[in-house]
Amino acid sequence: MDIKVLGPGCKKCEQTAKIVQETLSEAGVDAKVEKITDLMQIAGYGVMSTPSVVVDGKVTVVGKVPSKKDVLSWVKK
Repeated sequence: MDIKVLGPGCKKCEQTAKIVQETLSEAGVDAKVEKITDLMQIAGYGVMSTPSVVVDGKVTVVGKVPSKKDVLSWVKK
């Protein structure tokens, strides 16, 4: 599983990355998590608002910090 946290490094973006990492750890899910801060790369996903999360190439949330429940719904398929 490949997860990308998109954002320039703002407080909400850092919070999103932390929630994703904590949730994966607590759920025992093995995934590669990458933080993307380059605005051109972010725009390449069609995202105009951050923080955003991309799971296996699919944009799952845009412009808000997800809850742990949200993250679990994306990784527990």
